Order: sequence, then C-alpha cells, then structure tokens
Amino acid sequence: MTADTAPAEDMPLSGRRIGVPESRQLDLFADMLERRGAAVRRCPLVDIRDTPDTAAVTAWLDDVIAHGLDEMIWLTGEGLRRLRSFAERAGPPYPERFAERLAATRAITRGPKPTRELRAMGLRSDIAATEPTTAGVIDALEAVDLAGHRVGVQLYGSDPNRPLMDFLARKQANVRVVAPYVYADEAEEPQVLAFIDALVDGELDGLAFTSSPQVRRLLKVARGQGRETELIAAMNARCVAAVGPLVAERLHDAGIAVTLMPESSYFMKPLVRALVEHFAD
Repeated sequence: MTADTAPAEDMPLSGRRIGVPESRQLDLFADMLERRGAAVRRCPLVDIRDTPDTAAVTAWLDDVIAHGLDEMIWLTGEGLRRLRSFAERAGPPYPERFAERLAATRAITRGPKPTRELRAMGLRSDIAATEPTTAGVIDALEAVDLAGHRVGVQLYGSDPNRPLMDFLARKQANVRVVAPYVYADEAEEPQVLAFIDALVDGELDGLAFTSSPQVRRLLKVARGQGRETELIAAMNARCVAAVGPLVAERLHDAGIAVTLMPESSYFMKPLVRALVEHFAD
C-alpha cells in the first residue's frame, strides 16, 4: 500500500514539522502531509497573486468579448494564464468567447513564455519582440501601423510601463490595458521572517518547495534583512525537498543541498511519497 492510499489512521509523518508554501492551490499538498501526521507550517512564499481589482479585469474581458481587439501585446505567460483563469471562473460564455476573440487578434509576444501559453490554446505569436524586453516589443512594432487600432496590453504586476504606453500613444493606438496579477504585498514579509526564524531556531524538520519562485522569494526576504547566509546554513541542516529538477537547480544555485526529489512524475503526490520514505528511514 502506498502513502497515497494509506488509511487516515496510518501516520508515517507523525511528529514531523514541515514548512510548505501557502496558497489556495497548495492547500491540497498541505492536507496530504497533515493526513499523514505532519505538523505543517504554512508561509506565503508565492509572490504572485490575482489582482484584488477583479472588477477591472471583468470589465476588460467584457470589453474584449463585446468589441474584440486588433492587436494584443502579451508581456508575460503568467498574465495570459491569469486572464484565462478569470474567464473560466466567470463561467459561460466567457471562456469560449474570450478564446474566439484571441484567435481573431494579432498577437505580439515579449518572450517565449507567452508564446508557449498561446500555443497551449492552439494559437500562435504573430509578432515576436526582437528581444524579451519592453524595448524589444517597441522595436518589433516600430514599423507597424497601429493608428486607430484597438490594442490590448497585458501588464506585468502593477507597473504602468510608461515607455510602452508612450510609444502606443505616439502610434495613435486605442489602448486597452489589463493588469491581471500583482506581486505579494510587503505586509506579508513579517510572516516570511517568522518562517525564517522557525528554520534557524530548529522548529522545522524540513521544508518542501513546489516552484522556483518560492525559493526566490524566501531568499529575497532573507537577503533584505541581511539573513541570507544564516538562512542557507539552516536549510542545509534540514530536509529540503524539491518537486522537480527546475526547483532543485534553483536551490543548488543558491548553495542549498536538495535532500530529496521524486525520481519521476514531478508532482505533489510523488513529493509526499518521497517525504514519507525519507522520514521512515
């Protein structure tokens, strides 16, 4: 019987204290650990959130669905994923009509990530930035007639991207801006610092990472407090689990030894099994 199918009373992680990232999507991961007896300490290490201004995103979707776009500038893959999620949560006919409008729109992409997200929808990038920067987008559009065109722009975070906005104004485009996500508020930093304290003070037996941005944010907060060296030393004295090779590489680059990683199938359930096997030894 595997850890996935073990009955609730079988507690192979009983007494183990494991730190995990905190987000709605990762509640299932924490629950799987807790059902196996672990004491889970959650921390807001996911540094990207849906924008709290959901009304503005819905209004943008309504406008696009009603009137379409001539061009759509995708600055990040994250932005396209978030907008698709907003459309799906809004329910029919939003997902279908949004996809139809995008299929009829010329797509401009800043880099490979939005291109991959478009491809996942069966769409393509029509104009790629000459380099994956705002300047690259501007350069790629310099010779394109945008006068009077309805041009959608997906921003990254809440950055208004004045260089791009000024360029589009000069091109006389009718710009429709949307900002579907924000970066974590600095108000969450005390929780991250308390998590670092718990690691340094030996209050955790291990921690598990499911994405590279989680590692990046933890180190960033520690660095801002002059505690990065202390944090890395504490992590190297604990069990550090990575969901897959990309996360493991990010940890390794930071000087952190990866204790365990699933041998294949880089998902949460195999990660839970690897943790159970590790602490059973």
